[in-house]
Amino acid sequence: MKLKELIAKCCQQELAAQSELYQLYADVLFTLCLKYSKNYQDAEDTLQDSFITIFDKIKQYKNKGSFEGWLKRITIRTAIQKYRDKAPLQIIKELPFKEEVEELNIENTTLSLDVLLDFIQQLPDRYRLVFNLYVLDSYSHKEIAELLNITQGTSKSNLSRARKILKEKLEIHQKKIKEA
Repeated sequence: MKLKELIAKCCQQELAAQSELYQLYADVLFTLCLKYSKNYQDAEDTLQDSFITIFDKIKQYKNKGSFEGWLKRITIRTAIQKYRDKAPLQIIKELPFKEEVEELNIENTTLSLDVLLDFIQQLPDRYRLVFNLYVLDSYSHKEIAELLNITQGTSKSNLSRARKILKEKLEIHQKKIKEA
């Protein structure tokens, strides 16, 4: 079935079409959910919530632009909404921001994608979200600030701190490999 036809049938809430659409995109969107979640179970919940929203709003897709991109935006926004719905965040005193770019050198390592994903999932929520949005999904600091209701400076600061934490984890990991 062609994508336009599949979308049209999903707009009519045909279960077989919804199931086919789920089968086509679940793996791609689940990978995206894993990036924004602390663990596998949270990612599964986010994927389910994303598909509920997708099927609810599919009539709004006007066959302009990438359908997969549209699905990914819904999934990212669903993950961010889950972050917002959590218990109130503790207020952290923001220090004046001095941009320091932490370089992550992963080319010369035996770092697996699973290990890198685990390191990213261990980041504090806000750092993880900013890192994923900026580095992995190419959002600007302005867009991130709007999505997370923070300032652009806070977005830059959180990215810098996330990179620093990941760099430290990478260095420890590399040291353990050399010692083994």
